[in-house]
Amino acid sequence: MTRHNRDCVGAMQSNAIPLVSDDANFVFKRFPRYKIGADNVIMEVEEEPKALSLKEIVAKETAQLLEQQKRLSVRDLAKKFERGLATAAKISDEFKFREVASLDRHVLLKKLRDVLECLRGRVAGRNKNDTEEAISMVEALAVQLTQREGELIYEKAEVKKLANLLKKAIEEARKNVEEERTLACVEIRNAREAVQRVEQAALQEKELVFPAKDLEGLMNEVQEARRIKMLHQPSKVMDMEHELQALRFQLADKCLYAIQLRKELAMLKILDENNSHLYDLEGSESLGSYLRIIPCTDSSPDISNCCIQWFRIQSEANIKVLISGATKSFYAPEPFDVGRYLQAEITSDDLRVTVTTTGPIDPAAGLGSYVEALVRKADNEFNVVIVQMNGRDQSSNSIHIFHIGKMRIKLRKGRYTKADERYSTSMQLCGVRGAGNAAAQALFWQAKRGLSFTLAFESERERNAAIMLARRFAFDCNIMLVGPGDRADTGR
Repeated sequence: MTRHNRDCVGAMQSNAIPLVSDDANFVFKRFPRYKIGADNVIMEVEEEPKALSLKEIVAKETAQLLEQQKRLSVRDLAKKFERGLATAAKISDEFKFREVASLDRHVLLKKLRDVLECLRGRVAGRNKNDTEEAISMVEALAVQLTQREGELIYEKAEVKKLANLLKKAIEEARKNVEEERTLACVEIRNAREAVQRVEQAALQEKELVFPAKDLEGLMNEVQEARRIKMLHQPSKVMDMEHELQALRFQLADKCLYAIQLRKELAMLKILDENNSHLYDLEGSESLGSYLRIIPCTDSSPDISNCCIQWFRIQSEANIKVLISGATKSFYAPEPFDVGRYLQAEITSDDLRVTVTTTGPIDPAAGLGSYVEALVRKADNEFNVVIVQMNGRDQSSNSIHIFHIGKMRIKLRKGRYTKADERYSTSMQLCGVRGAGNAAAQALFWQAKRGLSFTLAFESERERNAAIMLARRFAFDCNIMLVGPGDRADTGR
């Protein structure tokens, strides 16, 4: 008997049923995610991060809609509410599906529990213990499923409330849209009526202000305005500009001719004052040339036997300034003479005759810009020949360098320096007053007391530029460079 039971138990143990938890496959495969830990404690296996539920998504979108409600139009808001309503309907359908799935799970768990109960009565030993563990795990799953169903029921109620709120909101939005549309139509109709009233009033006012008789006058004015506009076409304007330009040229020629006539009249007036035409001035009355006194009649006294003195005359104040050293029949104007009249007084026994230029001395063309270019340089050099030194003639015609700087003037030949002096009150610089037709290219320079030079330049332009440049640099040092016997206020 005992042996028979042992064989039966051994046969049952050899034919033992595998653990239910090994190959259980329920709906949605949720069962294998649980396992039994130490002390028969049911433990949940770690899962991947859950995605947001539909309820959370709907709540998030609802919050965004409420935030955007202030800056959205009524129509856009209605569209948003309709979209939310469709989402709520979709959520409701999913909850229905979940409810059916939940019922299926309960049925499967109940059947599984019944099967395990039958197995527990038919097995013994180790298989019986496994069956009891499986039954306890199924009961735990049933409890969790019940809790989950409670949560789903609560969520379903919340979703229904949200769907009702969305329905009410969409209805209110539709009402607002209709009200706004009605108000807009009324405003448009009122605006059209107001425009018609204004147009009628304008027509009536036009008929009152502009009667039929005045219309002809207005048409005539319009035609006159068109005629004036045609007269001011670009072609007409260009023709007028050309005519004005030609008139400007003619006016400039007339001005030059008037200046020439004025000079001739001044010369005739001077001749009438002298009562006799014995002498005259020959040469160009401009800087860079020279003037010479010539007799006009055979009865004129010999100029070499007469005393001559040149003067500067300022036309505005009629001030007569003596030019020291200018006692020859030749005189070359220097920069001080520009803008002033030159007069020569000829005295012979009891005869006194004066000859005056017909106009003020004109500046040399391009000399001003040339001097301005030289001023920008710190040092300027000119090639010169020493004609006299301390009043004695020099036979050598060797070329020297006349150096004009911002602080000093030097005269040198190669490495040998004949004079190097800073600007001072004892320094003098002017054009040569006498020496025939070569005076226009020569200047007198007194470096210091007891040391003077008469220098000849290569051209009249360089001589005048050197005088102007030296006086400019000396003026920057508060020194006025003038000639012998000249006053400091003769310069400009």
